[in-house]
Amino acid sequence: MNPAELTLDEMERWLREEDDRKLEELWEAADRTRREHVGDAVHLRGLIEISNYCVRQCGYCGLRSDHHGLQRYRMTEEEIMACVGRAVEFGYGTVVMQSGEDYGILAPWLAGVIRRIKTETSLAVTLSLGERLDHELELWRNAGADRYLLRFETSDAELYNLIHPALADRRFDRLEILHTLRRLGYEVGSGVMIGIPGQSYRILAKDIDMFRRLDLDMIGVGPYISHPCTPLGQGDSTSSLPPDEQVPNTERMTYKVMALTRLVCPQANIPSTTALATLDRDNGRELGLQRGANVVMPNLTPPQYRVLYEIYPDKACVHETAEACCGCLGARIAALDRFVGTGPGGRLR
Repeated sequence: MNPAELTLDEMERWLREEDDRKLEELWEAADRTRREHVGDAVHLRGLIEISNYCVRQCGYCGLRSDHHGLQRYRMTEEEIMACVGRAVEFGYGTVVMQSGEDYGILAPWLAGVIRRIKTETSLAVTLSLGERLDHELELWRNAGADRYLLRFETSDAELYNLIHPALADRRFDRLEILHTLRRLGYEVGSGVMIGIPGQSYRILAKDIDMFRRLDLDMIGVGPYISHPCTPLGQGDSTSSLPPDEQVPNTERMTYKVMALTRLVCPQANIPSTTALATLDRDNGRELGLQRGANVVMPNLTPPQYRVLYEIYPDKACVHETAEACCGCLGARIAALDRFVGTGPGGRLR
C-alpha cells in the first residue's frame, strides 16, 4: 500500500473490507504513519460550547432551530474566561469555542473575547461557529484566532442539501468558506459524518480524497448520530440506496475512515471524537488514538450548559467534571505509552 497514491477504488475497497487480518494491516499502517509524521504526543484541546442557539434546520441535529423543547443559552464573556482559566490550569495548549450557527454571537463582541484570551494567556484559539460572513472571519483572525473548524459533512452536493437545508437569505458554499479561511491565514479544519442516510461507499471515498485535495490542517470524522427530536431521528429519510451500498454508522467504519485519512493526510491533526467515545465508552477514544488520531477534546463547558448542548443524546462524559475528564484522559493516554502534548500543537509542516 502506497498511502500517497491511494486511489478512489482502493479507498472504497478498504471501506468495504471486513477481514480482521487485513484490517489489522490498515490499523498498523495508520499508526505507523501517525508516529512518523506527528509523533507520540496527544494534544488536548479544551472545548467550550459557548451557545446552543442555531438558526439552521439540519435534519439530524438536536440544536436545530425548531427544536422548541430545548432550553437555549449563551455564555457570557466572564463565563468563557473562567473556562479559559481552567484550560491554563490543566495545561491545555488550545481552547475551542464552539456553538450552533448563532448570529446572536456578534462578531465584534467575540473579537473582544478572542483578544482577551490572546492577551492574558498563551493559548491557541480555535473557532467552530458554522457559516459566517467573510468580514466576520477576518475580524476574528485579526483579533488573534488561530484555527477554524467547518465540516463540509459530505462532498456530495445533493446529499448535503437533503440534510442541511439552506437559509432563505443566506446561501454559502462551505468549500468556498474553507478556501477563504486559508486565504485569511487560519489553520483550516473540516470533516465529515460517517453513515449519513444516502451516503454510499463511493461518496465516502470521495470525501477522504477531498481531505487530501484541500490539504487540511485538522480533520474530524465521526459516526452519524441523529437526535430523536429531528426528522432523520424519526426515520424521515428519502434515501433509496440499496443496503449493500449504504455506509453503516458503526465504530469500525469510523476507524477505517480515520485510518485512511491519516494515510492520505499524514501531517494533519486528527481527533478521536466524543461521538466515537459515545459508541464505545470503554475503549473508543483509545482505539481511535491507535488508528490514526493524535488529538482529544476534553470538555470545559460548565455542567449546567453542557447538558443543553445536545446535538445528539447521551453523549459520552456529559456528566463528568472538567477535572475528572482531564485526569481520566491523562491516564488513558499514558496507558497507550503516549504522552500529553504541550503548547498549541499546530500542524507540523
